[in-house]
Amino acid sequence: MDYLLGIDLGSTNLKAVVYDVNGRAVASGSRPTLRFNPSAEHPDWAIWKPEQIWDSVAESIREALSAVPQPANIRGVTVTGMGMDGLPMTEDGNWLYPFISWHCPRTLPQQRWWIEHIGADRQFSLTGTPIWGFNTALRLLWMKEHEPEILARAHKWVLIEDFVNYQLCGRFATDYSMASTTLLFDQRQRRWSEELIAASGVDGRLLCEALPSGTILGEVHGRASAATGLAKGTPVVLGGHDYCCGMLPTGAFVPGVVLDVTGTWEMVVTALDAPILDPAVGRLGVFVDSHVARGKWTVMGGAVAADMLEWFRREFGSDERRKAEEQGGSDWTHLMAAAASSPPGSRGVLFLPHMSGASCPVVDPTSMGALVGLRNFVTKSDIQRAVIEGLDYQFLDIIEAYRRGLSVSPERIVAIGGATNNEFWMQNKADVVGKPIEVPALDEAVPLGAAILAGIGSGVYRDEAEAFATVRRPGRVYEPDPALSSRYRESYETWSALYTAIRPVHTQLHSQPAGH
Repeated sequence: MDYLLGIDLGSTNLKAVVYDVNGRAVASGSRPTLRFNPSAEHPDWAIWKPEQIWDSVAESIREALSAVPQPANIRGVTVTGMGMDGLPMTEDGNWLYPFISWHCPRTLPQQRWWIEHIGADRQFSLTGTPIWGFNTALRLLWMKEHEPEILARAHKWVLIEDFVNYQLCGRFATDYSMASTTLLFDQRQRRWSEELIAASGVDGRLLCEALPSGTILGEVHGRASAATGLAKGTPVVLGGHDYCCGMLPTGAFVPGVVLDVTGTWEMVVTALDAPILDPAVGRLGVFVDSHVARGKWTVMGGAVAADMLEWFRREFGSDERRKAEEQGGSDWTHLMAAAASSPPGSRGVLFLPHMSGASCPVVDPTSMGALVGLRNFVTKSDIQRAVIEGLDYQFLDIIEAYRRGLSVSPERIVAIGGATNNEFWMQNKADVVGKPIEVPALDEAVPLGAAILAGIGSGVYRDEAEAFATVRRPGRVYEPDPALSSRYRESYETWSALYTAIRPVHTQLHSQPAGH
């Protein structure tokens, strides 16, 4: 029997999952992703140690392969994971400095320089990328300023997925979706931007060759075979950014299909036939990146989501925790039952979910959360429901921004992530947006998407469409209640006015010390 291997480099865990060619998980291995704080002088600095990344990936692969009778039956291996984090390497494959984690704030001065000298609008018009403090190019500027001798010895700056690929097959390369995270990739030409390289002073020779996802990079060599248990000669196929890979087994590589990935953050992504790089679109806080699907681009907007439910659970969920201890089950079950007991509209309470600032489609780090409409008959259950409804209005707000700014209308919404286990939340989201929401029967879409690319590169699947037809796992569909959707549409108009109405107060509060 033939198998495919997907490797997912996450900020929490490093996973290796073996799939059969029908997309069923056969075995997996996992190790924690360990973050280190290397400097007593700078306690907020954060790194990943390359030896820990590689050793843990190798151990995870060995664990996953323990259930495969013949490792030679692995038709291909592909790596996916987080973007932006990279490190300098010599031509013979030695690393010279650890990965600077995306958690690390050391490049904020370089971010300010980039905004001042290149500018957000010009940046987006070339690359489709907002300027975030941990973008790859800013790490290169930091190294140039603080570790110039190390950078001078480097042959290539290698992103974390590409580092694992190099360890497997010995080739330096990256894919278009990962190149999109660097601030230096021209989305129209799909090549490194000479203009941005010249304007920033980044050494262009350090950038790896950029290729389409699904390209065969090489074969597992002897050292990697000994470390991982993979058969020598196993094809290593170029993967891509994690959220793009998650779009493959959900069908979101087709324009009009919207993928909603909800956990601590909610990421709303869809495919485009061509990049839309109008700076006005960039001001919505979205990314327009190259897709891992051939000939496609993605648009992605995100906002903090479940973190606010966790806040409510932590601060106000003591009764539900006690009920769970006495009656069994989870406190979430009791919390959601309480929210469902409140009528739609939460007795007039509205929640603005900006407790961590606003990122899309409103970009305002000074904005704050708010509960509005509190009266003396409002209950805790009403407030809980208002928090859920506020998160779902935020989702609808992103959808409406896509409709207005990019002429993208959802023909189909597919949801994955931890929030899909919450039936009340998912049903309410369908009611608020007024569209059916499909939750496919997939445990983890991201490593499966990587395995699909391994299958496309090695010839198991002809293309993305054939792969999706093969691995698709239809699940539950949440159908909206038309009467509720009409009511929520009216309430959404009121909710949409909250940010502008409260903004002056939040601006004033933000200028005051916490606890003032």
